[in-house]
Amino acid sequence: MLDRFTSMSIFICAADKRSFTEAAEVFGISTTMVGKHVRFLEERVGAKLLNRTTRQQSLTEVGRIYYERCKQLLADAEAADACADEMRISPRGLLKVHAPVSFGSQRLAPALAAYLGQHPEVKVDLTLSDRAADLVEEGYEVAIRIGSLPDSGLVARALQPYRMWLCAAPAYLSQYGTPAGAQDLAQHNCLGFTYWGKKNVWRLHQGDRIESVQVSGCLTVNNGQALRTAAIAGMGIIMQPEVLVGDDVAAGRLVRILADYDAPSRPMHIVYPADRRPTPKLKSFIDFVLASFG
Repeated sequence: MLDRFTSMSIFICAADKRSFTEAAEVFGISTTMVGKHVRFLEERVGAKLLNRTTRQQSLTEVGRIYYERCKQLLADAEAADACADEMRISPRGLLKVHAPVSFGSQRLAPALAAYLGQHPEVKVDLTLSDRAADLVEEGYEVAIRIGSLPDSGLVARALQPYRMWLCAAPAYLSQYGTPAGAQDLAQHNCLGFTYWGKKNVWRLHQGDRIESVQVSGCLTVNNGQALRTAAIAGMGIIMQPEVLVGDDVAAGRLVRILADYDAPSRPMHIVYPADRRPTPKLKSFIDFVLASFG
C-alpha cells in the first residue's frame, strides 16, 4: 500500500518538472515507481491528473485543482511538524497544575508571576484543592502534594517541609487561658482539618520527646483558610501551616502558642506521572518550583 503523502509529494514534483524521469531522480526511485504513485492518486480521485506523452507531462483540469490542494496540504503538514518540534524545544502551551489551597494561594500563585515572566509562551491553569487529585484521570500534568505519599506510581521530588504552627486569637486565650504544655490542649476547643489522617490526635515534639494529645473541638473543616478565619473569630485553637498564619501572627490577629514545641512538619513534594516524558513546559515548571521551594 503506497503512502498517500509520499505519492502527493512525487506527483507535485513530476508536475513541477514535467517529467517522470526528473522526479524519479529527485526521490531516488525508478520512473516506473513514479508512475505507480501517480496512478495510485488517480485511482483515489477517480480522474486523470496528468496528460503524459513520451517527452513530458502536463496537468489536466482536475490535476491543476488537485495539485494546488496537495501543495497546501503538504505545507500545512510541514507547519504542524515544525510547530511540534518547536514545542519540544521551548516551553509553550497550557500547563495544568494542582496544588493545596493554602500553599497554592499564599506561595505558589505569587511565585507564578516570575515563572510566567521567564516563559511568556506558557499559560498555567492552576486548580487549588486540599484533596489529592488523580493526575491521570483528571488531566493534571503536575501537582504539589503535602503529607505522606502513597505508592501511586508518580515521580516525586522533595520540597521544603511544610512547617505547622499552633495558634489562637487573643480573645480566645483571654477567655479560656493559654496552654502551658502539650497535654493542656485536651482541655481546649481544637479545630480539626478534614484531610488529616488522625485529625483528633496532635503529635508535638519537644527535643527528643514526642507527645500525642487526644484533642476535640466543635468544628472540622476541609479548608485551611476557613480554619484560619474561625480562629481569628475566637472559636478555638488551630494547627495550620506557617505560610497561612504567619502574617496574622505578625499582625496580632493570632497568637502562636506552645512555641517551644515543634508541631510536626509535613513532607511536601512536586509530583507528575511516571510514564509521561516531561515536555519543556513541564520540565521548566518543575525546575522553577524546585529552585523556589526545594
